[in-house]
Amino acid sequence: MSTGDEGGLRGRTAGGPPNGRSSWNGAAGHDGQARREPATHGPRDPYDYPRKWEADVVLSDGGVVHLRPIVPSDADRLVTFHGKLSERTRYLRYFGAYPRIPPRDLERFTVVDHHDRVAFIALLGDDIVAVGRYERLGDGPSAEVAFVVDDAHQGRGLGSILLEHLAAAASESGLRRFVAEVLAENSAMVRVFRDAGYQVSRAIEEGVLHLEFDIESTEESLAVARAREQAAEARSVHNLLHPHSVAVIGASTDPTKVGYAVLSNLLAADFAGTVYPVNPEHRSVRGVRAYKSVLEIPDPVDLAVVAVPADQVESVLDGALAKGVKTLLIVTAGFAEAGPHGLHAELRLVGEARAHGMRVVGPNALGVLNTDPAVRLNATLAPRLPARGRAGFFCQSGALGTAILADAEARGLGLSTFVSAGNRADVSGNDLLQYWETDPATDLVLLYLESFGNPRKFARLARRLGRSKPIVAVKSGRHAVRPQLAATSAEVDEASVQALFEQAGVVRVETLAQLFDTALVFAHQPLPAGSRVGIVGNSSAIGLLAADTARAQGLRLAFEPVDVGPQAGPDEFAAAVREALTSPDTDALVVVFVPPVATPGTAYARALREIVRGLDQRKPIVSTFLAAEGVPAELAVGGEGGAPGPGSIPSFSSPERAVNALAKVIRYAAWRQRPQGNLVRPSGVHAEAAQQIVRELLADGEKNIVLTDSDVVRLLGCYGIDVVRYRVAASAGAAVAAAEEIGYPVVVKAVDERLRGRPDLAGVRLDLGSSEAVRRGYDDLRQVSNEDEVYVQKMAPKGISCFIGLQDDPSFGTLVSFGLSGLVSTLLGDRAYRAVPLTDVDAATLVREPKSAPLLTGYRGDEPADLAALQDMVLRVAALAEDNPEVRALSLDPVMASPEGAFVANARIVLGPPPARPDTGPRRLRPITAVD
Repeated sequence: MSTGDEGGLRGRTAGGPPNGRSSWNGAAGHDGQARREPATHGPRDPYDYPRKWEADVVLSDGGVVHLRPIVPSDADRLVTFHGKLSERTRYLRYFGAYPRIPPRDLERFTVVDHHDRVAFIALLGDDIVAVGRYERLGDGPSAEVAFVVDDAHQGRGLGSILLEHLAAAASESGLRRFVAEVLAENSAMVRVFRDAGYQVSRAIEEGVLHLEFDIESTEESLAVARAREQAAEARSVHNLLHPHSVAVIGASTDPTKVGYAVLSNLLAADFAGTVYPVNPEHRSVRGVRAYKSVLEIPDPVDLAVVAVPADQVESVLDGALAKGVKTLLIVTAGFAEAGPHGLHAELRLVGEARAHGMRVVGPNALGVLNTDPAVRLNATLAPRLPARGRAGFFCQSGALGTAILADAEARGLGLSTFVSAGNRADVSGNDLLQYWETDPATDLVLLYLESFGNPRKFARLARRLGRSKPIVAVKSGRHAVRPQLAATSAEVDEASVQALFEQAGVVRVETLAQLFDTALVFAHQPLPAGSRVGIVGNSSAIGLLAADTARAQGLRLAFEPVDVGPQAGPDEFAAAVREALTSPDTDALVVVFVPPVATPGTAYARALREIVRGLDQRKPIVSTFLAAEGVPAELAVGGEGGAPGPGSIPSFSSPERAVNALAKVIRYAAWRQRPQGNLVRPSGVHAEAAQQIVRELLADGEKNIVLTDSDVVRLLGCYGIDVVRYRVAASAGAAVAAAEEIGYPVVVKAVDERLRGRPDLAGVRLDLGSSEAVRRGYDDLRQVSNEDEVYVQKMAPKGISCFIGLQDDPSFGTLVSFGLSGLVSTLLGDRAYRAVPLTDVDAATLVREPKSAPLLTGYRGDEPADLAALQDMVLRVAALAEDNPEVRALSLDPVMASPEGAFVANARIVLGPPPARPDTGPRRLRPITAVD
């Protein structure tokens, strides 16, 4: 795909030299008439720009540049950059030769206010490789935009990136529209706008195209940005896993050293590319010519493995940067895990690497593997290259990586690629998800996660990838995160993790053993069409154990377990399997087998394998066979690279493990079969009015405020959420008057939330149908609460009391929660969670997910509640959260769910400054100096 950043683009005021058409000094507009100077909003420090505008960005070829606003001290860099531009690029950018930048223009280019006049530079090392800028037109909402890219870096997607970041900065400054001029012959630049997803209007005059477009994000522009992000980040991982050359910096002749192990493993795997040992003290290492430094290597180096002591890594980095190495793999320990000084060194190292266009794996990493026969890369400390398979594995722990690889081999699970990221200072699991999404060699993704760097991005990527490839994840570190990961980790509570995984379709397991159990089924068996499970075996006791486990996992038995008896021969056993598999009532099969004394078990295994191969049934099979774990040879179907391939039947040491693994696969298949749903915008929503209310309430700048009842009603009303009519009364007479105004029957409630929420309803008097009842209710509550004020509220239709809430996770985002009200549900944690934004399918599953949800659907003959009304209310709450990130907490409790609808009886909202939102805004890598 063309990136469309060839040459340059000029705006009327953000464009070229004085040539009769326009001028950088803004003295005249396009029509030659005098125009107003941009609004200034007071003097601004040209060095004082929003630090959040800085970003490291991955380019389309997998390289990295650093983006930041321009400052006056960049003048010399800008002159150098301009001097390297070709005549053609200058002509396309400035509509003329413009051989040098006059001092007046140079000052205007570099001294900006970072509001009405904004300029970004893309830096590679100390050099500017691209510049983009906009300038507001008068006091209006429009600005002219222009950018130019160094000839040597055109075609890398820099134009698209500059446009994204300029549009985001402009939106923050109140701008809504960009205009630009471009020569009609500059088709590549026109594509930058056309392919960005904006609705561009065009007019042509004297060979110059005049372009205008609104910069507000649209579904199309966001989709384009996400697709470019995926392609770029996938390419950066492709560079890591498909190097043509590898330098081992610190290659050693000492078998006890890490540098010896890495080099030996690369050579033992018969790496398809070239290996360059780097050792200043030896002419050769392991029989391969060595170089004193990476700079002496005569050819390009794609991947450099760093295996020198931690205090030498920084000096090694200088050589790698000068050499132009694409990716750095640091197996050396002694960084973040060693304390604050190590953390500082790690962040400085990664920052320097990114600034020079390089990605980093590690430090403290086990390494990377690629079993592709055309690559054969084993750049790890693990001695053996695993068998080739279709599973990609990401692991944060270097120490655990060796055990993982050994276990995969022992269980017959082949791998396509493996990355152990160690401290995960740069390359993370999210990068690998981007790569595996489009990797034709990977059908299954396995993750061992100790923490999240960007949970929101993980959820987005996993949800998209999970629709085509299963993701099985162990999430450890629930109660503690290793120090070396803490600097790049976001603290996410268990409810958020569970919501993230469920919504994204990630198959969560508790242990590595469960991960391999589940992976074996995914790797070798097809996905089931439903949840009906057949059980066939030669032991009734083990068959019943499998049946009990299936029921406990929510699976349905297709029929009672079939017991062929311990005396049945291989043919009789195979016939029973055939009948079960061909039954239309069976979606999946569990085979349980105890080897008889008279006949070798291998004969039964071969009979099972052959009968299954001959049926060509798309139904998964798991077994408890020969007490073996993994895929015994008798149940294996040969795959590429010698590992068991598709059609192999995994075996487990117990029927419980077999059924539990199968149940996870069945639940994933059901998730994938479910419609994805649509992001629904409820009718009658007034977002602008709500945002105005929020701005008014936060005008004083208080950190967090609990809204008054009237403000809660106002804000909820903007989203079509009505609170049941109520009045506040401070005397018995006022309570009666309020009840007569509202209409009987009414509820009288204490103002104190603690009294209202008690299980014995000490602070509530229900279903009061007369003035006398209201007086008695008022007097009772007056005695209980010692307060004059009470709420008098219309009695909602009788129904099931529910809770709808919002909780703000500073790293993951806003979660919508749903459950039945009451102490028992709260105590047992019987609530379901989904992350904003919600689809209509998310809302439907949310209200049906709690264990107590059957009470809403007519349990034991009761009339079912109006679930559609509940779902609509959930979507309205989600829209409120999405439009107003200042809503830090919200609870609607109780919501009375009845056949007549859903009625909010009580609500509470807390507002505060909006939290940082990772994974929003233009494309960028995770900041290395802060947790996002």
